[in-house]
Amino acid sequence: MDSSLTIGVYVFEDAEELDVVGPWEVLGFWAAHVAEFPVRLLAVGREEGVVRCSKGLGLVVDRSLATAPALDLLVHPGGDGTRPLAKDGAHLDRLRELHRQGTVLASVCTGSLVLAAAGLLKGRPATTHWNYAERLAKIDGTVDVRADERYVDDGDIVTSAGVSAGIDMALHLVARLDSPEAAAEVRRSIQYDRPVS
Repeated sequence: MDSSLTIGVYVFEDAEELDVVGPWEVLGFWAAHVAEFPVRLLAVGREEGVVRCSKGLGLVVDRSLATAPALDLLVHPGGDGTRPLAKDGAHLDRLRELHRQGTVLASVCTGSLVLAAAGLLKGRPATTHWNYAERLAKIDGTVDVRADERYVDDGDIVTSAGVSAGIDMALHLVARLDSPEAAAEVRRSIQYDRPVS
């Protein structure tokens, strides 16, 4: 790839911390140390400023989603804060608009419930945290729920299972956007090893 990429990670009140910072670490390390083309990574949200995640970590939103530059990829984390987002008409409309504009949408954990509420998973394979698989199916009965998969890549929408699975999905996205070799280099550099049983 010889063009630049702009990636947003959506940050909101009561987001699950690792859903945000796991993909951020992977994508940020890739952007800063591995990618051979420009990659811009932004924390985007409802509005600029500090938001408080589910366990108290404060994160700073760089740009509102409405004023952010055109995004090639948006990562939508999960967490308790997805409950109001799944009922927020303006947020759902913005996700639909991004999708129409060609932004790849990637969710972590219960972020997929928000995508489903926006009608973006209709007839698609998707995953979420194992404890929310039934809820995902209730939101949209046409979703092919794959609760046993760490992530599901369906082209312009990529979903991952719960919390730590967002790291696996982000590594997959690096392989997809760059190369498997780039993803392997990021994995080694952040020392993300497969668990030993």
